Amino acid sequence: MTRPGAAPGGTLVLDGEGLARAVLRDREVTTWLALARADDLRVVASAATLVEVMHPRINRAALEWTLSRLVVEPVTDAIARRAAALLAENGLHGHEYAIDAMVAATALAAPGPVSVLTSDPEDLIVLCGGRATVIAI
Repeated sequence: MTRPGAAPGGTLVLDGEGLARAVLRDREVTTWLALARADDLRVVASAATLVEVMHPRINRAALEWTLSRLVVEPVTDAIARRAAALLAENGLHGHEYAIDAMVAATALAAPGPVSVLTSDPEDLIVLCGGRATVIAI
């Protein structure tokens, strides 16, 4: 049963691996997505994660179907600046952490409570600083 006129109850953010596994219809990620829908959560991915996921061997139809079921948040100037600030606050820099920082900044800008599905929980725990629940997949 859905709540009448309900605003989303929070946000579930997918990192690159979360999105890739959603495209492959991985059982664990599919379960998380079903729970998110049942709880009226927004499911989002940063536009930066598309760069990680799109490659010649990906099933393009499955990717497009998956993307149609979630919100792709743009990497705006504000998100990029927040990502850079998160890196600086945590003594990190460089391309190794850049996409994780954009995912974290996207998560922190989303309506809460926020959970992040990630294959890299250590970095996202640091970058989110306890302001989002980080779930290892």
